Amino acid sequence: MEIWINPACSKCRVALSELDEAGVDYTVRRYLDEVPSAEELRAVVARLGLEPWDIARDAEAKAVGNLPPKSVEHRDDWLALLSAHPQVIQRPIITADDGTTVIGRDSESVQRALDAQG
Repeated sequence: MEIWINPACSKCRVALSELDEAGVDYTVRRYLDEVPSAEELRAVVARLGLEPWDIARDAEAKAVGNLPPKSVEHRDDWLALLSAHPQVIQRPIITADDGTTVIGRDSESVQRALDAQG
């Protein structure tokens, strides 16, 4: 299991605590330090069943300015934007070993990842 976090984020700290309580092994990726590539982000949004703009933090995205349109034709532009400005990415993102991926902003989402982990 892998979890992408920003250590300053309270939702990330809660998710880490829930993973610890569950006793699962996981790897932490501080995605602001180890920035995901556009290809990694493409795989993540595919596993989530979302589009890149769906995992963008609206307030942070607006701060970046000049956002591409939210359309399939601009998917690559969004992936490039998220990779260039990782602070825009929703967090935490948890991927279980079976590929199940969630945005773990609530206990139910974290539990889905834990259930998939087995």
